[in-house]
Amino acid sequence: MLAYTLRTLAKMVITLFAIVTLVFFATRLSGNPIDFVLGEGITKEDRALLIAYYGLDGSVWTQYLRYLAAFVDGQFGLSFLERRPVADVVAERLWPTAQLILSATAFTLLVSIPLGILAALKRKSWVGSAVMTVAFLGLAVPNFVLATLLVLVFAYLLNWLPIVGNGTPAHFILPTIALSGLLIAALTRFTRNAMLDVLSQDYMRTARAKGLKERRVILKHGLGNASITLLSVIGLQVAGLAAAGSVVIESIFAWPGIGQLLVRSAILRDYPVLQFGVLTVAIAVIVINAVIDIAYAYADPRIRLAKG
Repeated sequence: MLAYTLRTLAKMVITLFAIVTLVFFATRLSGNPIDFVLGEGITKEDRALLIAYYGLDGSVWTQYLRYLAAFVDGQFGLSFLERRPVADVVAERLWPTAQLILSATAFTLLVSIPLGILAALKRKSWVGSAVMTVAFLGLAVPNFVLATLLVLVFAYLLNWLPIVGNGTPAHFILPTIALSGLLIAALTRFTRNAMLDVLSQDYMRTARAKGLKERRVILKHGLGNASITLLSVIGLQVAGLAAAGSVVIESIFAWPGIGQLLVRSAILRDYPVLQFGVLTVAIAVIVINAVIDIAYAYADPRIRLAKG
């Protein structure tokens, strides 16, 4: 198991280095950021000074080496727009994005797992059919469409909930629902299918024959074994949220998170912020996947033995 964990960590390091390199060269293809940072009427001397100040006066490879060296000082360069250390700019956006992802994940688990279990237990009744119909409809509605609909209904028509920023708990309601809509639909289907696989197993019949209560049979023996499959699905969903799932939602609700920062940095060519922001998201995705892989190996002895 230790060897499997070390191999996972080694893959993380290699993947991060590849992402760092790709992000650097990809951002350079979009044009000169000085054209956006500077206004009109600046002299050639001042322009040259600013280009040198931001480290854009060398060759691409020289800039790449400076980019790698910026990781050592912990500031990751200066933002072209805000002229502050990139680490400070990104750090201000990490917690709001983490709050939104955590709230959406918690809401998804609280809703989808009970619905999936209910759909499996009532698969031959109208209840199960209704749950799956709602799940299929949820998969057909993109999160930005759901977010727009929520804004129109609950903010503009009813004027019940705020839609800009994250100042109060009420600000979390609409972004959380919009962000978790697709996740709830997908996880409900996976939970139902996973429960259907375990309900017919011999250990379920044995647990009932021992006289255990039905709730304990379903939750402990049924959901406990189905969770091995659900663990990987949940990991992929959370990684998807960290990667790009919250970008559109943050833009719609003016949420002060990483997603909104990346959009602004890409439009205005703020290379240092964009590079470090993408790297931060990549680290989150890789760490989440690595944690899920290790947890999956611990949860399923077959995986642990095979990897060992």
